[in-house]
Amino acid sequence: MTDTEQDWHSVEKDRLYAAFETSPQGLDDADAAARLDRHGPNRLPQARARSWYARLAGHIHNALIYVMIAASLITFFMDHVVDSIVIALVVVVNTVIGYIQEGKAEKAMEAIREMMAPHASVMRGGRRLTIEARNIVPGDLVILEAGDRVPADLRLIQARALRIDEAALTGESVPVEKHEDRLPQSTPLAERADMAFSGTFVAAGQGTGVAVATAASTELGRINAMLEDVETLKTPLLRQMDLLAGRLTTIIIGVAALLFVFAHYVRDYTVSDAFMTVVGFAVAVVPEGLPAVMTIALAIGVNRMAKRNAIVRRLPAVETLGAVSVICTDKTGTLTRNEMVVGRIVTVDGAVDVSGEGYGPDGSFFAGGKPVDPSRDKVLSDLCLAALLCNDAALRHSNGHWTVDGDPMEGALACLAAKAGYAVDETRRNHPRLDEIPFDAAHRFMATLHHDHETGRSFMIVKGAPEQIIAMSARTCGGGGFAPVDAGYWSAAVESMAALGQRVLGIAVKEMPAGTIGLVFDDALDGLTILGLTGLIDPPRAEAIDAVADCRRAGIRVVMITGDHAATALAIARQLKLSDAPVVLSGHELDAMDDEELHRVAREVDVFARANPAHKLRLVRALQADGDVIAMTGDGVNDAPALKQADVGVAMGRKGTEVAKESAEIILVDDNFASIAAAVREGRTVYDNLRKVIAWTIPTNVGEVLAIVIAVMFGMALPLTPVQILWINMVTSVGLGLVLAFEPTEPGTMARPPRRSGESLVSRFMLWRIAFVSCLFAASAFGVYNYALSKGLPLEAAHTMVVNVIVVLEMFYLFSVRYVHGTSLTLRGVIGTGPVLAGVALITAAQFAFTYSPFMNTVFGTYPIALTDGLLIVAAGVVFLFLVECEKRLWRR
Repeated sequence: MTDTEQDWHSVEKDRLYAAFETSPQGLDDADAAARLDRHGPNRLPQARARSWYARLAGHIHNALIYVMIAASLITFFMDHVVDSIVIALVVVVNTVIGYIQEGKAEKAMEAIREMMAPHASVMRGGRRLTIEARNIVPGDLVILEAGDRVPADLRLIQARALRIDEAALTGESVPVEKHEDRLPQSTPLAERADMAFSGTFVAAGQGTGVAVATAASTELGRINAMLEDVETLKTPLLRQMDLLAGRLTTIIIGVAALLFVFAHYVRDYTVSDAFMTVVGFAVAVVPEGLPAVMTIALAIGVNRMAKRNAIVRRLPAVETLGAVSVICTDKTGTLTRNEMVVGRIVTVDGAVDVSGEGYGPDGSFFAGGKPVDPSRDKVLSDLCLAALLCNDAALRHSNGHWTVDGDPMEGALACLAAKAGYAVDETRRNHPRLDEIPFDAAHRFMATLHHDHETGRSFMIVKGAPEQIIAMSARTCGGGGFAPVDAGYWSAAVESMAALGQRVLGIAVKEMPAGTIGLVFDDALDGLTILGLTGLIDPPRAEAIDAVADCRRAGIRVVMITGDHAATALAIARQLKLSDAPVVLSGHELDAMDDEELHRVAREVDVFARANPAHKLRLVRALQADGDVIAMTGDGVNDAPALKQADVGVAMGRKGTEVAKESAEIILVDDNFASIAAAVREGRTVYDNLRKVIAWTIPTNVGEVLAIVIAVMFGMALPLTPVQILWINMVTSVGLGLVLAFEPTEPGTMARPPRRSGESLVSRFMLWRIAFVSCLFAASAFGVYNYALSKGLPLEAAHTMVVNVIVVLEMFYLFSVRYVHGTSLTLRGVIGTGPVLAGVALITAAQFAFTYSPFMNTVFGTYPIALTDGLLIVAAGVVFLFLVECEKRLWRR
């Protein structure tokens, strides 16, 4: 007896019993207890979670954080206690926010564990018992009924009208019909109709199966193992920030050391003065507010995305969406509505298309593009009536939405009748069901017997697989009356509907003798009159079609990875226009490929069907190998490993499993692909705003640094003091730098291609801009400083004018930086936004206090300046803005 991985779906029942040393009476209690000791409980293993302090340390281990801590310590030892506390608080806030926002992989494991059924029915020693699911062992005979959650992987030995909802595991959009007949060894996972898998739900019928795998050996357990093996990737922003922080750290330490050596040994500064100069340099160059502003910018993006139905679980994922170049998406429920509808009807008179969405009764009928009234077409009307009566589903209207109780395909057939004008409940009362032959995979049809109160006749309706209905029918009826069945016509119709990705059902009727109150199986085997075929499909969302078009315009490739049939997936892909000519590959074709071939195929193929969790994971990794930033959407357990592997996982909020939600960074409240496109737009906006913050912060800081370095190089007095530098950085980083995080989306944001994943935060243009702007800042600082001294103003007045000119230049530079991809010299650019104007007003008031308040004069060593000198400083800002905008235009040309 063994529960190791084997192809149990291809094993005969007798061999199955022998392999597990069991029988139709089940295991005896002693044997079951021994197996429980040997194999352990039927639950998934729990991974050791990282300790809280290890997680906290992970958020502190960052070069920029170390620079911030060093800056805090330096300012503390230089008796700038307030500034030291402010910088330390920034570190603490960033660390705490990151710690809280961190998504823990162990939650995904726990969510899977909770999917294990708490109780199950088994046969033990010939007796039916209800036991805890954790006590099921390999070889147990498990009994399944409608509503049960399958507690282990089972090889079915008996199935009666058994249908199991496997959407969470395989992505199959409708419940799967099950049987007990063995299948070929090569049968893909999603087509193993003689197996029932742990964690799936029994939608209808009954069944019995031998437990062939429990706990970690189940398909659910293998997904759990994949999740444990997948490492959470750093987002592009975090990688770039780490790189920027590392480079800043190296530059700061190197330049500080050189500056100290030069000041002390070349310019004969005392050790104390040289150290003070280095402190001034460090205070000027460290971007104290940058991590806080970055966190706030991401938080603002989180709020904006929430308004667009995207809930962000991890802050950096906001920006990652803006870098996405490929969206790998599930089909069912994401691109489609996850609601079956009848899209086409074929009768002997031709094809009729049916419009309408979901299970609502609104819709119309069209033949050749022209409207058709079902009440005037007897065959069409009879077909819709038959579809309603040979049907166990019920439609329900609640909270403004129509839902189905029962099988989704039967719900779609009931909806079809409602569109044709039938009142569902009243029609069923007027045509009561007297008897039925339940659907069974062995005979592939369902039959019901009805009495018509109005006419008194009795009739049977048969619904099932089209090939079976065609074979059992003797005649057809249409506009020309009755005629023999043309098998070729109907077979061609089935093929054409299947090519559209539709699931085809045949519907037939048979008049029964008056007074018939019961059915026997042979009644349905011949003499039927075929009414027609219905083609059912889970249609694409209308808004998803527009969203895919938006993504393509933005240079984002959309790849469909689904567990559904290839024909269905390709039909949906064509309606969505994923590409000009979508190509589909199935899971078994992927199995035959090595990683190199898969890497090549992943760049060319747009649709992957019959994909299992391992396929999805391999595809995401293959796409990432090209340097693409991948967003993966999904809702099922089968999507969880790929969701975690992707750069940003996007789970469905309404119909998604808890496992998928815990594995993802973003959850869509409305399960709508269109919300992803909107979130990508917000992600690009967040990244643009972060770039603006960096483009504003670094040149202004470097300008201050350059002034210090030039003063030391030429043996001049510093144009401003370290405490004044702290004032500039502390006040402007909050009052000016922060407002850039509130900037709205720039025009044309979704017309640009996605940025490269390895693209540096500091581009060539930004390097030039840092150098150019820094020189203008330094030149302005020394120009104003020398101007003040030449007028005979006190040194304190010169320092005050330098501080004011730097702050004014930062204000005007703010207006230039607001537009990364266009000019700021427009009415909208000059007027600015509410946050920009509020920031400028706040800083203006602060500078007036800094310049004219006696208290500030004492603390910061400032001096009141004349109105004419103030106007000169403002004029310097206007000239500066004009020069920067001219440089921006020349660079773009």
